[in-house]
Order: sequence, then structure tokens, then C-alpha cells
Amino acid sequence: MITLSDYLILSAIVFCIGLAGIFINRTNIITLLMCVELMLAAVNTNFIAFSHFMGDQAGQIFVFFILTVAAAEVAIGLGILTLVYRNKGSISIDVTNSLKG
Repeated sequence: MITLSDYLILSAIVFCIGLAGIFINRTNIITLLMCVELMLAAVNTNFIAFSHFMGDQAGQIFVFFILTVAAAEVAIGLGILTLVYRNKGSISIDVTNSLKG
């Protein structure tokens, strides 16, 4: 039987992979966005695990709101990245530093 601690350990590992990806890779914006999505997936796993083991549906409903916001974030982020690539020819972080006002 899978216990709550198994889900929490899996979630912690996925969160740490996402956090390490943000600190290790500072050159590609798409990789940074994927690491943020990994971190959100880890948080969603925690919500679902606690919701299941406590018998409450509020955590699972909250996950749907997080997924909706994450989908909107990805759509807007990829739209901005497409425009940056079209104008600058690269999606490196160094190129986006020139966008400062």
C-alpha cells in the first residue's frame, strides 16, 4: 500500500529537480519554464495526496485552479518567447537583459 509519506517523498524529489534545474541552467528560458512547471506539479501532488488521505475534496479542487493558472502562464510565456525569438533571433537569458526599460 502506498502511504502519504511515499507521495511526499516523490513530491520533494520532483520539487528539488525543478529547483536544481533553475539554479543550474541559467541560459535557456524554455528550460527554466519547464523547471517551474515541475515545481508546480510537485505542489499539486502534495495537494492531491493530502486531499486523498484526509478525505477532503478541497485540495483536488484547488489543483484544478492551479492547473488553469499554469496553463495560462505557459501560453503567455511561450507567446512572449516567440516574439523575443522573432525579434532577437535567440531565446538566451542574455538577450532578454536588453529588454529593460
